Amino acid sequence: MNFDSLILSLPTRNSTMRMRVWRALKETGCGVLRDGLYVLPSGAAGSSALAALESEIRSAGGFAMTVELKVRNAGQLAEVRELFDRSADYGALVQKINATKTAVPRLGARRGKTAVDRLERSFARLAEIDFFPGQGKRQAAEALASLKRSFEDAYSGAEPHASRKRLRPHARAKYEKRTWATRKDLWIDRMASAWLIKRFVDKDAKFLWLEKPKDCPKRAVGFDFDGAEFTHVDNRVTFEVLLASFGLEGDAGLAAIGAAVHFLDVGGIPVADARGLETVLRGAKEKARNDDALLADAVRILDLFYSAYSQPKAG
Repeated sequence: MNFDSLILSLPTRNSTMRMRVWRALKETGCGVLRDGLYVLPSGAAGSSALAALESEIRSAGGFAMTVELKVRNAGQLAEVRELFDRSADYGALVQKINATKTAVPRLGARRGKTAVDRLERSFARLAEIDFFPGQGKRQAAEALASLKRSFEDAYSGAEPHASRKRLRPHARAKYEKRTWATRKDLWIDRMASAWLIKRFVDKDAKFLWLEKPKDCPKRAVGFDFDGAEFTHVDNRVTFEVLLASFGLEGDAGLAAIGAAVHFLDVGGIPVADARGLETVLRGAKEKARNDDALLADAVRILDLFYSAYSQPKAG
């Protein structure tokens, strides 16, 4: 395995430059082989930043050179890999997660959600520079998942629990011009599922937003609550269950949206565009006067995401 290296010597009097370079190296996740010698695994996302730093340092009157570091044997590789050990960082993050988990009952829903989101972002940033993930990352992921379950138990009592029922195909013809019911105050999974239903299952669908799941009319098709016809199954969120139930899993655009919905609803593997989708939908939610207006905006947003995902990738 090879590494990209930056050898540097900064101007002693330029404290601003020194701080900027230090921050940039830290953000890329560089390992410090010795003072003035920083390394990254070849091909890492931050590798291109080393060349930019070289140019910037030279322009400021310092010395910088990017070179390739080749390790000769397994022993040397093990020594270099130790430079990227994130165990202590994960340990500190787990402490924060556990402290937040203890505080969840008294934080309230809004402050609690903010705290959970902040810790999710911290985990994602750390994972981006964890080039050799191990037990520390797994423990932090488990702690974060436990925190999210605690938050949901405290403030989202109606959130569906994953069932173990067997998924089976459904004929779309039986679901035409139906009333579909789910919990009011739409968010990611319910919002995306309603869009999916409207666009790919029942174009004439009418929606009913329930105060409580038990208010669902018998003839309505319930989704995303315990006991609903379509809800979480095993590790699949409702959107993914609908994809499987109506034979839509082979659609690349829908699969991409499904991955983002899964991550935003229950966590797991980070998805590149998920936070962007969340931000746009959160903006729509803030301005919408009710769930009908929110769904109308969400339909337009998800149409655009679907169109982009459905295009062949360039190159």
